[in-house]
Amino acid sequence: MVEHTIPATQAVVTLDVALPGIVWGWIITMNMWAKSIGTGVIFVGFYLFKKYPEKTAFLKMPVVILSIVFIHIFLLFTVLDLHQMFRFWHIFVYPHWTSAITVGAWIVSGLVGVLFLMALAKFLKKESTYDSFMVLAVILAIPVTLYTAGIMAESSARELWQMPTEMVQMVLAATLTGSATLLLAGIGRLEDEAKRDLAIVLGISAFSAFMIYMGEYVFGPMKAEEVAAVLSYIQAGGEYASMFWIGQTFAFIIPTILVLLSVVNRSYGILPLAAISAIAGLWLVKHVWLIIPQLLPMS
Repeated sequence: MVEHTIPATQAVVTLDVALPGIVWGWIITMNMWAKSIGTGVIFVGFYLFKKYPEKTAFLKMPVVILSIVFIHIFLLFTVLDLHQMFRFWHIFVYPHWTSAITVGAWIVSGLVGVLFLMALAKFLKKESTYDSFMVLAVILAIPVTLYTAGIMAESSARELWQMPTEMVQMVLAATLTGSATLLLAGIGRLEDEAKRDLAIVLGISAFSAFMIYMGEYVFGPMKAEEVAAVLSYIQAGGEYASMFWIGQTFAFIIPTILVLLSVVNRSYGILPLAAISAIAGLWLVKHVWLIIPQLLPMS
């Protein structure tokens, strides 16, 4: 709806209107979930290669392949969410450096390039070159993991998506899924010491993320009326309440308990179950946290 025009510049001023319904749906959930796995295997893989260089060398190529696959899933769903998806190349030809999306796109592109160079180095058995690129991959993966939190924080009137909290949750999501994915990738070949370390990373990530969500769940309504209204969608029962608690249980509670039992008893046979539970549950957790703020009318 045009309010008025400015004759000198022919600029058109329009009235801002609320967008009804869910704007960011399951496509964005897939975006964040896949990104967590793609960057998480880099973070956790780097740790394993430094601590157990000989015992985990067999994971070097799987880490690169897993990261490439899930980063491209992340990019696919990013492009699918664009209103003009076939113009995504404008981000590179006409970049706006004040946009978190533009900055993120360039950094992700750099990360993908480094990952392909790592795959080539490993194929050519250039171990020192691979290790050098691995350091660069870790550096690039940090902003790739965090920039989504910046996009969410930029959303107007979304008090639940606060930058500091979301940044921590993005890192924990990466270490959670990264350790879980490598537990599955190394099943049958990882030695007990490496399994124990991955289990500890998985357990600490799950427990820490759960405590942050519970902090928001309990104390969030005291912070702002909007947060109270948003959280009512899961506190008052209904579809999103069930989805929220199922996600919390499978993503955080079950993995924490299984990891604790595994480490205490020094029996690591149940860790694959904890890993699958964490990866699947995180999708539900991210989806609920993405959807519920959009259910609140902004007017």
